[in-house]
Amino acid sequence: MSFLSKHSILEKNATLLLICSLAVVMVGGIVEIAPLFYLENTIEKVEGVRPYSPLELAGRNIYIREGCYVCHSQMIRPFRDEVERYGHYSLAAESMYDHPFQWGSKRTGPDLARVGGRYSNEWHVQHLIRPRDVVPESIMPQYGFLLDRPLNAKTIAEDIKTNVLVGVPYTQDMIDNALDDLKTQATPDADTAGLLSRYPKAKTGDFDGNPNQITEMDALIAYLQVLGTLVDFSTYDQSPNAR
Repeated sequence: MSFLSKHSILEKNATLLLICSLAVVMVGGIVEIAPLFYLENTIEKVEGVRPYSPLELAGRNIYIREGCYVCHSQMIRPFRDEVERYGHYSLAAESMYDHPFQWGSKRTGPDLARVGGRYSNEWHVQHLIRPRDVVPESIMPQYGFLLDRPLNAKTIAEDIKTNVLVGVPYTQDMIDNALDDLKTQATPDADTAGLLSRYPKAKTGDFDGNPNQITEMDALIAYLQVLGTLVDFSTYDQSPNAR
């Protein structure tokens, strides 16, 4: 009996085809999943990665609420054109505390994985208020209303506790100081020693240009300004032995 004849038997017998399909899926699944049980960690260890500060976390919530992820990804793939445009390709460790991840490759706007520190706070404010004033070809909606909305920070400690439940290593000290840290990060000339001890490399100061209140614009820009800034790639060892 030829191979084609045997294959036609499989195609014509629905039960046999189902059994064989399940067997193939099971074997493939075991081959992919089983090795993970023998690895201590599937994410490379990278110095500098930390949980988001309370203000950054609030800004990330606004980023998700406003659907920014629909047009902007945060995943630079290891392709020459992407690395030359955006910077070092994204590491899994950079997103280890993100719930949900902001990965993707469909970009109506540019990838934001390395946007932190690339533009000034003033640029971000202007861009969010009237995008086409700074990028004439932009089709981004206007988000000037964020400048008029005081940030509701009453639940930030509870938000951090929720992240703890899904594995983000916030400490009790971080939870206890959540509201104070949020206010400190957005207040010019504040004593930031405690904040920076808990959240190294946190950008501080008046983000939206209005020192009289902390707005949703402050939080969103604080989040954007930290993206891609925590890992020092000049010291990052990407060899297999370093992982």
